[in-house]
Amino acid sequence: MSQLPPPSQSPSSLQRAFPFLAWVGELRHGPTLRADCIAGITVALVLIPQSMAYAQLAGLPTWYGLYAAFLPPLIAALWGSSRQLATGPVAMVSLLTGAALAPLAAEGINVVPIAILLALCSGLIQLAMGLLRLGVIINFLSHPVLIGLTSAAAIIIATSQLDKFLGVDAPRAHLHLLTIWRVVETAASQLYWPALAFGAGSLGLMIGLKRYYPKLPAVLIAVAIATLLSWTLGLDENSQAHRLAINGAENASGRVVGLVPQGLPAVQVPSWDWEVLRRLLGPLIIITLVGFVEAASIAKAMALQQRRRHDANQELIGQGLANIAGSFTQAFPCSGSYSRSAVNFSNGAVTGFSSVVTVVVVIICLLFLTPLLYHIPEATLAAVIFLAAGSLIKWRPVLHAWKVSKSDALVALITFSVTLVAAPHLDLGIAVGVGLSILLYLIRTSRPHLAVLARHYDGALKDAAVNHLHTSPHILALRCDARLYFANTGHIEDQIAAHLAAQPEVRVVILFAQGINSVDSTGEECLTRLAEQLAGQGVELLICGAKRDLRAALHNGGWCQRFGEDRLIATEEDAIEAAHRLLEHRHRDDCPLIHYRPRKSEQRS
Repeated sequence: MSQLPPPSQSPSSLQRAFPFLAWVGELRHGPTLRADCIAGITVALVLIPQSMAYAQLAGLPTWYGLYAAFLPPLIAALWGSSRQLATGPVAMVSLLTGAALAPLAAEGINVVPIAILLALCSGLIQLAMGLLRLGVIINFLSHPVLIGLTSAAAIIIATSQLDKFLGVDAPRAHLHLLTIWRVVETAASQLYWPALAFGAGSLGLMIGLKRYYPKLPAVLIAVAIATLLSWTLGLDENSQAHRLAINGAENASGRVVGLVPQGLPAVQVPSWDWEVLRRLLGPLIIITLVGFVEAASIAKAMALQQRRRHDANQELIGQGLANIAGSFTQAFPCSGSYSRSAVNFSNGAVTGFSSVVTVVVVIICLLFLTPLLYHIPEATLAAVIFLAAGSLIKWRPVLHAWKVSKSDALVALITFSVTLVAAPHLDLGIAVGVGLSILLYLIRTSRPHLAVLARHYDGALKDAAVNHLHTSPHILALRCDARLYFANTGHIEDQIAAHLAAQPEVRVVILFAQGINSVDSTGEECLTRLAEQLAGQGVELLICGAKRDLRAALHNGGWCQRFGEDRLIATEEDAIEAAHRLLEHRHRDDCPLIHYRPRKSEQRS
């Protein structure tokens, strides 16, 4: 696909309100319109069977997947930031939705209105976050957490369809692993071979087509062939004698999709239930955040490939409006799809009009083609989910993280393990992963390195220990390479005290603060306390190269008024000169901060 240059200027106020105005004029260009039509039709051929499979994953009737493929892709394309992002039902969000609904379904509650309510509330939260410019929240889910979460979710996604794949009916347990055991136990005595044959055959066909004929719509071809065979062989329990009947079909749970209502979904206001929302508040937040992170990460990756500007806040608005609008047409929560976005991008989509074309094809399917969906085997839809889940399992990033940072790899592994064991309570895995990431950050930043500086032969001040340099016995020059905040002030004070204990002749401490990018109130209090303690020992404190944030904190906190404005010094040379003035220039001639003085071991080498 030809790459368009990035916009030369920021979008106007009108374009920010209606982002599609930035690309709608490009449709006058014939090749652009043609490329969008081809890409949109191709995506629709993948979306229709996938959406039905993901509705099954969410624990809903399959036609609600088609309803979720109707309006959300259109709204997200018109109001989102990305031109190629394909929005609709996705595996991860469908799994989270199903996990949230499972306890209510076990109580005999009709979960369809609740799924629609989740879409509405998720959309409202995403819209509010976008309007408040909170797209930065994507950074709170670290890469190791996402790796562990998606890999565990992929296994849960696949195994949650095991009963459909094997054609057995096993009771659900309170934990997903126990449910798998019940399915396997039931299959050992009641395995329905035709369902397994349809599932395994469909999966093998899709894998083969993707490998040897990647440009063909593998999912659509597999579903079409399986549907034709299902109709011919009579997989449906209501099959008539004019087709080949399969023994035991009337007793098997792994049958066919069945009747899909014909026509567009009715427009209706979602029913509001405060008690249900109270129970599902945790899962709702997880669905909202994971849905946004999934969509934003895909959109950002495609924007980088095209050298286009990506606006995470606008993407939040687009996803929020898509879920809100979808809830009024009976959709469950949606997000951006990795696989369909890749299909859209690789087939040449230039603008969001490709998603408009996709929606037109879905509308045609709902109006005229639903009778053809009756005989789709549930085992084949399970195979579609298996295929999607397989692409989510990624071990190479974990191995790479192990080489770079073992603690990050452990976060990924722990997140993976907790998510898998706690399923269907996936929010526990995310909470543990995020908590571990924050804890690791606090641990890493709570013990910053304070480098003792001396003059290097190249004229720069460098770490004396690393470069084997003599240090001044009278001036302690320290460089702090970390933000100064509540978690590390105690460690910094301890390090300075240890240096002073080892060098009793020190009379001036210079803190080179170029590496201190930010400071909180505890950090400012630390510098005040440090200056007081040093003054009590007859030692002066100078701060060199303070950045705006630190300088403002020292001014606003009264540090400068108390200890003197002249204690804040701009440059290294001025700080060293000020220190020698305080020492009355008694040790200037042999000062290692002015003259290069290697240790004897360095001189011998």
